[in-house]
This record gives sequence, structure tokens and C-alpha cells, in this order.
Amino acid sequence: MFGKLFGRGEEGPGADPHALPVPRRRSGVHPLRALGDRRVLALVEAADAGDWEGVKEALAPFDLGRDHQVLGQLTDIGGLEEWIVRAVEEDKEHRAEALLISGARHIHWGWEARTAARAVDVSQEQWRTFHERLHTAERQLLEAAELRPDWITPWRQLLTSARGMSLGSPVAETRRDAALRRDPLDLDVHLAWLSQLQPRWGGEPGEALEFARAAFAAAPDGHRLGCVVAMAYIEEWVESDDSACLQDPRIRTELRQAAERSVLHHAYERRLGWQGDYNIFAMALSLAGSSTASNVFRELEGAYTEWPWTYMSEPQKAYARFRKAF
Repeated sequence: MFGKLFGRGEEGPGADPHALPVPRRRSGVHPLRALGDRRVLALVEAADAGDWEGVKEALAPFDLGRDHQVLGQLTDIGGLEEWIVRAVEEDKEHRAEALLISGARHIHWGWEARTAARAVDVSQEQWRTFHERLHTAERQLLEAAELRPDWITPWRQLLTSARGMSLGSPVAETRRDAALRRDPLDLDVHLAWLSQLQPRWGGEPGEALEFARAAFAAAPDGHRLGCVVAMAYIEEWVESDDSACLQDPRIRTELRQAAERSVLHHAYERRLGWQGDYNIFAMALSLAGSSTASNVFRELEGAYTEWPWTYMSEPQKAYARFRKAF
């Protein structure tokens, strides 16, 4: 299955014609490029070249108003913010798409200025740049949401900008509810809200895990929303001073059951970018010392996504180390 998704056996009758070939690495670990899809790679390359017409053409197979992962491929492209403004101003027909891409990019660009440093270590100039870019993102994303009221991705992005600008719980809750009205089971919205509930953002200890459990309990078997439980435990590990805080039999059992009812369930659908779901579970199960991690790593066959391993120093090496251990 995995080989077909990534190009091995491309001549076979069940091969995915859009799959990128797997790069050969001695370690067997390879970063997932462009979600492993030729069409996404074409989109990224057009955006990197500042080719708006090429971007629009490459977006044709996707629903940018609902596909968070495809939008996410555009947000870390350096220099995109310099040329996308022309598309916003000049392309009236596709103004909503240009606003969405620009707004999402400005959030990412804003965090690049702020960095991941503790708030007390961020300079006044960094804060100023951070807030300027988030203000631009807010304006653009709200207009995109107004132009396309069916879209969920602007509201998901607005949750992140609200957190960065400390707009408060009422604003954040309103945006969360707007997103969930459009898709009550959207994983990315749930993950964004999970971040909002962390103690470092003003949440109470245990609040995020309670939210994650309730959300997954309402999802059908095989739904990717199980990742919110795995991510809740990763966040607990991040917040804790004890690196072994997940090494608890009850946690291992809960994570194993969540994996078996979501990504390892026969009803789970491997959509574009499914490897990101598996990476979340791989990290959570590894931190918990669960042998179920081996099942997840086996399915990934070395496909590594930076998130959520970025919480560790040398993320790819951490992935490789845990993969070898299990």
C-alpha cells in the first residue's frame, strides 16, 4: 500500500499516478516532500517561482478552502509574501484564494520574526514585526472568510493569529465555533484548539486532554480525529519537566486504543498527507514506550514529517532513533 502511494511499483495496475518516488536513504528515513504527491510539488514549485497563474492551475485538483495540508505547503515558502499581494489586488476572480494564501503566509512569517523563544527573550522589534504581520493576516483572512463563507481554512488560521495576538477566549471561541459549524470533526481545527488550551497559552492542566477525549469519543471508528488524543499527550510531555511523564501503563493503553480505533483501524482512509497522522501517533506512542509504535513505524516505512517531531532537538534524528528502537 505504502509503496503504491509513493511510487514503488508504478507500473502496476493499482499504482498512484501522482505519487512521488521515495528517495533512497541509507538510514531508511526520508522527509515527506510535498505530501508525497506530484501535483502538490507542482503547486509548491509554482509558488516558489512567484508564478500565480501556475499556482492557480496547480490548485485545480484541490479544495483550498478545506484542505489545510495543501494550504500548509504554501505557508513556509520564503518570498511568497512579496508577490502574492499583486494577486490580491489584481485578480478579482480569485481574490479569495490569494487572500487566504497571503493571510496564512503572514501568520507563518510573523512567527518567523517572533521565533520560538520564550516571550521574555523576544525583543521589542521582534514583537512589533510579529504583530504587524499578524494584523495583516487577520485582515486578509477575515475578508477571505467573508468572500467564501463555506470555507473552513480561514477560520482555522484565524485561531492561530488570535492566539498570537492574545485576543482572548471569547474571540477564539467564536472562531472555533465558526470553523466547527463547517465541519464538526475537522482535525486541524481540533489541534489548533488543543494548542489554545495549553497552560503556556492560559489553559488549565488537564483541560486539553479532556477536550481531546471528548472530541474523539464523538468521532466514528477509523476517523483521523484520534490524532487529537495522541497530540494531547505530546503536549503534556512538552509542558512537563519530566521526560518520562508518559511512561505510564494507563497512558500506553489509552494511546494504543486510540491508534487502533483511528489510524490503525480498517476504516481509516489514507488521504493525501496521511503520513502526518501516523507521525503524530509514532511520536506519542514512542514517548509512552508502547510497542504499538512499531506497527505505526512499519506502515510509514521511514516517511518523516517535521511536525510534531520539531518539539525535539534534531527532530529527524529523534524519529530515526525511535524507529530503530521499536
